Order: sequence, then C-alpha cells, then structure tokens
Amino acid sequence: MSANVTVRGSADVTASEPAAVGRDRTVAVVGTGTMGQGIAQVALVAGHPVRLYDSAPGRAEEAVKALAARLDRLVDKGRLDATARVEALGRLHAARDLTDLADAALVVEAVVELLPVKRQLFADLEKVVADDTVLATNTSSLSVTAVAGGLRLPGRLVGLHFFNPAPLLPLVEVVSGFATDPDVATRAYGTVKGWGKTPVRCADTPGFIVNRIARPFYAEALRVFEEGAADPATVDAALRECGGFRMGPFELTDLIGQDVNEAVTRSVWESFHQDPKFTPSLAQRRLVESGRLGRKTGRGWFSYADGDERPAPHTAPPAEAPGRIVVRGDLGPAEPLVGLFEEAGIQVRRKGGGGHVLLPGGGMLRLADGRTSFEYGTDEIVHFDLALDYARATRIVLSTREGTSEETLAEAVGLFQALGKRVSVIGDVPGMIVARTVAMLADLAADAVDRGVATAEDVDTAMRLGVNYPVGPLEWAGKVGHARVRDLLDALHERCPTGRYAPSLATARRAYAEDAEDSR
Repeated sequence: MSANVTVRGSADVTASEPAAVGRDRTVAVVGTGTMGQGIAQVALVAGHPVRLYDSAPGRAEEAVKALAARLDRLVDKGRLDATARVEALGRLHAARDLTDLADAALVVEAVVELLPVKRQLFADLEKVVADDTVLATNTSSLSVTAVAGGLRLPGRLVGLHFFNPAPLLPLVEVVSGFATDPDVATRAYGTVKGWGKTPVRCADTPGFIVNRIARPFYAEALRVFEEGAADPATVDAALRECGGFRMGPFELTDLIGQDVNEAVTRSVWESFHQDPKFTPSLAQRRLVESGRLGRKTGRGWFSYADGDERPAPHTAPPAEAPGRIVVRGDLGPAEPLVGLFEEAGIQVRRKGGGGHVLLPGGGMLRLADGRTSFEYGTDEIVHFDLALDYARATRIVLSTREGTSEETLAEAVGLFQALGKRVSVIGDVPGMIVARTVAMLADLAADAVDRGVATAEDVDTAMRLGVNYPVGPLEWAGKVGHARVRDLLDALHERCPTGRYAPSLATARRAYAEDAEDSR
C-alpha cells in the first residue's frame, strides 16, 4: 500500500518504491568542506562513482586524501571492509573543472550560504550537465525556489538538506521549491533513501521542517532566563531530566555556536516578516556581540576553559515527605504520579475537583497551566512542570510565588523526593519550562502540517532524527491533549499579548475536535 504525500510546490508522489539515481551513475559534490566531504562519503560508500569539485585550486585533491583517511578509520573500526575501501577509492576522483562533471546524474552543492554564489554555480553547471541531471542544494537557510530562480530548467533543482555530520546523522530534508518537478523530488528522495538515510519531504518554507519548528526549544529557555525565573544550568537540567531531551538548549547552543544559532533564528524571523513567534533573544544577541560564542571560543553560556566546572543546577535540599495527600479530580498528563505516590508509601485519597493535589498543610499542587501562582486566591500554591515520563524522569521542577510558606514548599519538595527525584525550584513564570516549550513546539508543528509544509509523520520523524527529540512534537501533543496545549497557550497569550503565544488555527482545530469527541 503506497502513501501519497502532498507538499506545497509539488504534486502527489508515491513513497513506497521511489525512483533513484542508479548506483552505476556518477554523483558529483561541489564544495569540499566538512559537509561536502560528508555527503561525498555517503554517496561513495553507497556504491556510486563520486567526483569532487572545489573552485579553490588543490582543494578537491586535498578532499580526496581526506576521504581516503575517513575510509581508513571506518576500516579500523570494523565499519567498512578493506576490499570495499579499495573499491570505493577506485570510484573517487577530483575534478579540476566543472566540465569534468558533465556525465553526473546528480550534482549536490555544499558551498557558502550566499544566494548569488549558489545561483551562479548552478547557472554554470546547467551549461555543462545533461538536461536530466538532478541538481541539489544543501542549503539550510536559503530559499530553494530562489536558488533555482535563474535556471533555464528550474524544475530540475531540489533541496537535499543533510545534517552535520552527514555520514552519521540519518535525516535528510528533501525540499521541493515552487518550480521543482515532482519526479525530481521523488528521484532525490529515493536516492538518499537508498544511501541508508531517512528522507522526509517538505515544501520550501523558511527553516524547512527542523529549523522552523525547533525555534521554541531555544527561545522559551532564553525567555525563562530573561524573565529571571531560572539560570541556564537549571533550565538545561529541566529539559534533559524532566523533559527527556538529550541536551539542554544552553549547552546545545554553546555546541552549535551562539552566532550560528542566533543567525538561524534571525533568518527565520525575518523570512516570516518578523512574526513574534520567532522573535530572537536580546540576551543571546548580547552574548554574540561579546564574542562568547560557545565551545569554539572557550566560553558561551558556560566556560570551557581547562579546570572550569559546569555550574550545577539548582537542586532543593532534602525535605520530609508528607504521609498523605488528597488528589482532587484527574491530573491529566500527570495522572501517572498517583500510582508512583502510592508505590512510595504515601496515602492517597481521591476526591472530585479541578485536577490538583492537596498537601497536608493545606497547600495546593498544580500541573503547569500557563497561569502564575499569584492569580489564585491563596498564597499556598505550587506548580509542577510537565514531564515526558514521570516514572523515568530524574528531576521535577516546581515554581512558587514569594508569599508561599516554607512549609508548603517543603511538603511539595519532599513529596517528589519520596519518588527518588531531584527537585529544582524556579521563579513564578507562566508555563514553567517543559510545558511551555512542548506547547510551542506542538503548535508550530501543527501549523506546519496544516499549511502543507510536510505530513505529520514527516514532521515528527524530522524532529526526532534531526535534533534528537525524545518524541515528535505532534506525538507528544497527542499524549498531553491538543485541548490542553491550546488552553496553556491561551493562558500564556493572555499574560503576554504580543501574538507570540496565540494558538494557531491548526492547534485550535485539533483542540475543537478533541472537545467534540469528549462531549459525546
């Protein structure tokens, strides 16, 4: 059974048995930096003849030597047979001129991210290669449509956005520009799939899938920091140990490079006509201006100088666990906590109510809902953050207002410590950390799907494989409930009415459908 996928700029294509560039056909790579060499390695190991070209004299020959060393390391690690290495090197050649690429069936460029440079390169290539040669750009930030705009045959150009390092990361975004021929996109998809990659189809939109939808992962963390609610180490720990993400946003942007991450955010923001959902962070801008770009400069949000230790996240001291609690109503996504409390020996009474936990001293414990603690009619309220899996989470995050008593906070801390969790306490910020991040990711993902950027399956796949999310944002929203996502965003929008948190129509549609189903 085949799956038909429609993205803007292309017709329906069948994904079951896509066409592909034959293994006997030449793949050319233009640009011999890290990405270019990585793409060439993938095509070479897959069995293609590969030609490398670089406009800088001698760079292609240097890249051939570097690729030979890469293959040697694969042999040493047992990932490549020695005979296969010899055969691969026999298929690898440096090109001294673009005319040496005349017989290529696929040409992938990985040159500098400047539109005039890419357009000139493809204009020159079009004079050399056959009319049925597939031309592909590895751009991560430019419009595929714009890159193809000056071509005689713009339908032959497609985006193939690999992720670095290309030989290791499985995801490839196959991007159809406005003029891209559907057969070309299908052929490109089938080719990279044959290389062992996991391709996803998407339309030519700013940031494609991953760089568009991932913005809140960084932006909400920066916002929490700018609001003075938590320090970078604590935010990172919350998203790792509670949210299940592999890395926190502050340590990840230090790894990526603050200048690179900020530039992508700014590019997406400007491409969407300064939509407030993508507004860059002033704090990150100041970090870039100061030259603290992360690991590559020795300092970003954290110091990487020899002997310097990473700041520890805030972790509450031990507190005594309450012996009993009352659970009022259904806790929604946090309902698994009830069983965990009982397993820890805490007496749990169930009563009707609005979905919260009553502590012995009269304090109220609520899942983050986008409201602040001071909005309730009592000082004795503590919010707790959303977790991917409360059983497996190693840290729980709490927030309180200044007037909350030490006794109430201690009971809340002790309750979660009784489950073996570390506990961080942050300031009274609406939506906390994980909950607001997941809600924003889910909203942008739903919006992308409804706008025809990609299918829901491809969006979730792209976010899991491209940026190592523990689950896709739409899958997570399905578990949390689209109605809960809408309500949390509505609450955030009410407290920050800039449009940044206003739920998209896509989220509203899904929430309405859930509400209608629940009312039956």
